[in-house]
Amino acid sequence: MAEVHGDCDPTFNSVRQLLQSRIASGDEIGASLCINIDGKNVVDLWGGHADEAHTRSWEKDTITVIWSSSKVVTNLAANILADRGLLDVNEKVATYWPEFAANGKENVKVSHILSHTAGVSSWPPGTTMDEILDVEGATKKLAEMAPLWTPGELLGYHLVTQGHLVGEIVRRVTGKTLNQFIVDEIATPLGADFRLGLPEDLWSRAADIVPFTPSPLPAIDPESIAAKSYAGTPAVPGAPNTPAFRAQELGAIGGFSNARALARIGSIVSLNGTVDGKQYLSPKSIENMMQEQIAGVDAVLYHYLRFGLGVALPVPQTFPWIPDGRRICFWGGWGGSFLLMDLDRRMTIGYVMNKMHQVIMGNERTTHDYVREIYKVVDQLK
Repeated sequence: MAEVHGDCDPTFNSVRQLLQSRIASGDEIGASLCINIDGKNVVDLWGGHADEAHTRSWEKDTITVIWSSSKVVTNLAANILADRGLLDVNEKVATYWPEFAANGKENVKVSHILSHTAGVSSWPPGTTMDEILDVEGATKKLAEMAPLWTPGELLGYHLVTQGHLVGEIVRRVTGKTLNQFIVDEIATPLGADFRLGLPEDLWSRAADIVPFTPSPLPAIDPESIAAKSYAGTPAVPGAPNTPAFRAQELGAIGGFSNARALARIGSIVSLNGTVDGKQYLSPKSIENMMQEQIAGVDAVLYHYLRFGLGVALPVPQTFPWIPDGRRICFWGGWGGSFLLMDLDRRMTIGYVMNKMHQVIMGNERTTHDYVREIYKVVDQLK
């Protein structure tokens, strides 16, 4: 049986046991889990295998794709630019990217993109994964197309487009690619093992994503925003294992990392902007980021959601496993990965795995249980 390795404060031994049991049961193939409180990792665990055949162990430095958990880091980049006065989230996107004003998008604000209300939740129906992987070409198409709804008036999850959109804004403002900005301004200063895409010399450290067996999707109105969004955003669970995917910088879904690095990056928020004496965001910018921008039933995901500037906010009826805290924000990735930031407890939770489950946000057998157990322990400590 694959053992769990790493460090764990004895107080959180039940969390370690839970991870071990999930690996033993097959709910996990390989995974890493990290809890950072007050800037210190009280839990930093990993275990299982990096491949479906169980021939490679999940090691301390194993990384894998984190799907939409990448959005938290990508949107953090935009918030850092706003904190520095280089980007105004209430300004029109076209101020920084003039071509984006085409076809009725002249009033789209940066905040609309960060809060999934911009109306550009997908490419046109029939768009292929190869076309999306052509980041420059795919971004140009987003600038040319008309929004699917009046920007700012509706919440509709931007499955993959958000990364291209934020990435282009970052490039226009800084002259750097999104990945280069993240590496220079976030990952390297923090010593966090995170990047968009994966250079070939790091493939030996990468855990293979193990896709789920798809079940039929429920019938939906072909004219609905959801139908159009999914029709223009092909879902290919095994794509991160391919060289074509790893060669690109996909801000919404292309982050490669582990739980330790995610928790380190997320601690920027949980610690109110300052980590190890270096200020990445001001407390005011953190407050702005967590200010509710939109709340309602998402037109793409069909769940009631609340979003700030690039992060989701607690909703008890949708995420009963996340405490309804005033100062908690989070998001996760397709299949189960997750990043939660709790300012009141100065706690960050990072979770990364390679066995996908057919969920958009958190797997009930792993993600939900880990978060519940962690808060059970923390609340007992209080």
